[in-house]
Amino acid sequence: MENKYPFELMPLPYEYEALEPYIDAETLHYHHDKHLKTYVDNLNNALKDYPELQNASLTTLLVNIEELPPAVQNAVRNNGGGVFNHNLYFSAMRSPREDNKPTGTLAERINKQFGSFEGFKNELAAKSIGQFGSGYGWLVTDKDGNLDIVSSPNQNTPIGMYVMPLVPIDVWEHAYYLKYKNLRKDYVENWFKLANWDYIEELYKNRENFFK
Repeated sequence: MENKYPFELMPLPYEYEALEPYIDAETLHYHHDKHLKTYVDNLNNALKDYPELQNASLTTLLVNIEELPPAVQNAVRNNGGGVFNHNLYFSAMRSPREDNKPTGTLAERINKQFGSFEGFKNELAAKSIGQFGSGYGWLVTDKDGNLDIVSSPNQNTPIGMYVMPLVPIDVWEHAYYLKYKNLRKDYVENWFKLANWDYIEELYKNRENFFK
């Protein structure tokens, strides 16, 4: 996620069929190859006339978005956010596991703050399902390891709140509509069978690198 201009399309980290039956191959094809690629292309186009911004990482651009030239702020917020959010979304999934739960340090923190994994799961699902219109439900952490559940509209990211995103549940219709139609709730509940808790745990354990 820390590549710089010109930004490149992150390869999908698994085969298109890997998330079946909960996310279908056709949805992954359009979501990754079409939607994400468009965000990458639009971000590069937005930055092409701003050489002073081209050495900045994507995270740096998003954290400091209010300090960017006004003419490019919305393009970076929308398209840079689209690249960051999608790269994390795709990375934070893997082939389905029916009894899919975190372990280790993250699991301990979830149990401490939310009472149980089921309590956490219900709260994140409710926040994601309840996001009005397009956007995301998020699990985030601060530098001290405290967790929070938030949502954001469109392609906004929580990193401007000085927290590190760990889990994004994409509730834009293009993430689920081909398979689920208007049943966002079913898609969100099934997403938890796909969560790559090993990857998410590594993000959490190495969060100090994000806050440097």
